[in-house]
Amino acid sequence: MFHAIKAKHRTARRLTLAAGATTALLLLTAAPAAAHVEVESDNAQALAENVELAFVAESESATAGITELRVVLPKGIAPTDVTYGEGPKGWKFSATDDGYTVKGPAVKTGEDAEYSVVVRQLPDAKELAFKTLQTYSDGKIDRWIELSESSGGGHGNEAPVLELKAAAPGAKPVSPSPSESESPSVSPTPTAEETDISPSPQAADTEKDDDGGLSAGAWTGIIAAILVAAAAVVFVMRRRGSAQQ
Repeated sequence: MFHAIKAKHRTARRLTLAAGATTALLLLTAAPAAAHVEVESDNAQALAENVELAFVAESESATAGITELRVVLPKGIAPTDVTYGEGPKGWKFSATDDGYTVKGPAVKTGEDAEYSVVVRQLPDAKELAFKTLQTYSDGKIDRWIELSESSGGGHGNEAPVLELKAAAPGAKPVSPSPSESESPSVSPTPTAEETDISPSPQAADTEKDDDGGLSAGAWTGIIAAILVAAAAVVFVMRRRGSAQQ
């Protein structure tokens, strides 16, 4: 009887340990996956044009909200090829040297940040990685920048990747985006000589009509000649009068 009771207790203890191990395994399996950033598109195809990309940045903070997402674009997409779609209320889009930034007021603590952009044309590639820096209102930064071939799967900070279907038959790259530096040419600033105001032809003709077409010096000479001639006539008349007497 003693041995039977002892055996029963031993069996009960084993069942309890097994149940505990099973419970722990279930809890580990049910634990939420680590936060990350995802990207998807309904038209994920190489050389597709005007493609909308939707991003979801999951929150992993219980005390702060997401305020900024800084994205480094993959090779083949220029910052000028990307336009903003929509995102959290109050967020703004701005291009950078190697990508873009979307930021604004912090989203509610614990909520994901979702936004979209439109790409002028996707490059001819099999997949595109969008390295992302995710900033919170408390200054913490999540770095989703690792590539699958280099991370080794050890850290779990992989960048969001968009897999592309092969390009459609006949699809070709579009021309490069217009340069932002292109702008209407501006006439050079006039020099001092060029800014001197000269009379118009009409004004010159008016001045010529006002003085009869002769200069002041010419008029002075004419008047002097008339006076000399008058004096000569008076002198001749006086001499004839004297001779007759």
